[in-house]
Amino acid sequence: MSALPHRIPKDSLDQAVKVVAAMRAQIARAMVGQAEVVEQTLAVLLAGGHVLIEGVPGLGKTLLVRALAKTFDGRFGRIQFTPDLMPADVTGHTLYDQSSGQFTTRRGPVFTNLLLADEINRAPAKTQAALLEVMQEGQVTIEGTPHPLDPPFMVLATQNPIEQEGTYALPEAQLDRFLLKVRIDYAPADEETDMVKRVTTGQVGDRLNVDSVATLIKPSAVTALQTITAAIALDDSVLDYAVRIVRATRTWNGVAAGAGPRGGIALARVARAAALIGGRDFVTPDDVKRMALPALRHRIAPAPELEIEGHSSDAILRALLEKVEAPRT
Repeated sequence: MSALPHRIPKDSLDQAVKVVAAMRAQIARAMVGQAEVVEQTLAVLLAGGHVLIEGVPGLGKTLLVRALAKTFDGRFGRIQFTPDLMPADVTGHTLYDQSSGQFTTRRGPVFTNLLLADEINRAPAKTQAALLEVMQEGQVTIEGTPHPLDPPFMVLATQNPIEQEGTYALPEAQLDRFLLKVRIDYAPADEETDMVKRVTTGQVGDRLNVDSVATLIKPSAVTALQTITAAIALDDSVLDYAVRIVRATRTWNGVAAGAGPRGGIALARVARAAALIGGRDFVTPDDVKRMALPALRHRIAPAPELEIEGHSSDAILRALLEKVEAPRT
């Protein structure tokens, strides 16, 4: 596919590509391996979305989020989701100050740039739902008064697999608010050996260490990167390819519920981010195909009989991607 006419000044594009590459390199100083997971998480930041990171405990989900936060000089908040966590513990609440005789608003941890919602599926549905307005609208309503959040704002939620004891499945409405669902799995043997060596050499305890990660940019620069990402050229034929993939999920054999229109929007947004990470000012069909699994895996529901047989949403999507024809020019 040939490049489309430049919409972004070359100097701006080159600088953006350099900054993104530097951010990836800094994250790699703390996070051993997991290159695909790092790329997908960074793509969500560039696309101005939210990401759900799933994996069993101990695979570095929290470390990844902390390393990403360290790369830019923004505010970082963390909520440890537990069964007794209340919605007001997330968003904030109003208190009566007896000394002044006035009501004051105490802002919750969502008033930040990067919010780590750790083990989000440990909390019941009403507390998970407290994030809905924040993720969708970029604001919090406390006692009827809206409080806008400062950009950039991104929720990075981690969850253990649903099969783990003491977890609650996220509501479909909230799942759909995540631009990507990223799965982090066990690292290859050489990467795991490198990780163990790095953590146990000259360090007391196993505290997550992001001291080696340098802060590169300000929050305003992240917003500028998001603006550049949104301007990446997306040819009509490539957009049509993305939409055809999403529409195919609705009629595909073995899918009980396919992806809605938000799936196509998410795929287009994150494909632009993938193009910028790849150093290009235009989206290719490979960008769309590479991001299709994390963009759609949480937006489809396999038929019950296939779930019983062990067929995952990823397996269904891979088979679908083999059949949906990509544009060749």
